[in-house]
Amino acid sequence: MKILLASRNQGKLREIREILSDSSLEWRTLQDFPQCPEAEESADTYIENAREKSQIAAEHSGLWSLADDSGLEVESLGWKPGVRSARFAGPSAKDRENNECLLMELAGQESDRRRAVFRCVLVLRHPSGREFVSEGELWGKIATEARGEAGFGYDPLFIPDGHPLTLAELPSAEKNLISHRTLALRKMREFLSPGSLSL
Repeated sequence: MKILLASRNQGKLREIREILSDSSLEWRTLQDFPQCPEAEESADTYIENAREKSQIAAEHSGLWSLADDSGLEVESLGWKPGVRSARFAGPSAKDRENNECLLMELAGQESDRRRAVFRCVLVLRHPSGREFVSEGELWGKIATEARGEAGFGYDPLFIPDGHPLTLAELPSAEKNLISHRTLALRKMREFLSPGSLSL
């Protein structure tokens, strides 16, 4: 069965394929549907943003579409950047710019002021409007400098609880055992089957 990942982010696609490597799903991305319009992602919650993305993708492609909205929340920053994580340093900011902005915000802060959580909300939606929702979270802290070359987003700054390394330093197989996206996908897995997806 074909599932459309409502994203052009190849890092997300790679993670999802690795996490669900034992499934027989055929994944497509928005790169396969270049005319699909972009979601504005202007909502104040992860679920609203994910629902918007999955709805647009499903209606445009005619496929079950899986969208995620993920964010990093830092306690001492009032749980920011949150839903604005991808645009923390500006509307068209790149990962490196967002990381640098976060480090500047936390400059001089002690470890106990660097408590943070990664959140992920997944919405799997059919063009008919039928949908499934799951969530995952991963707690940790923000490093004082970027470390590691793997992963994407804030991975070089995020040290999960119980680990000395950032997500970008962990081997992908180890990261994919603990990540917020993994936890959300594990909950979504029960719906990603022909029986659940049949209408």
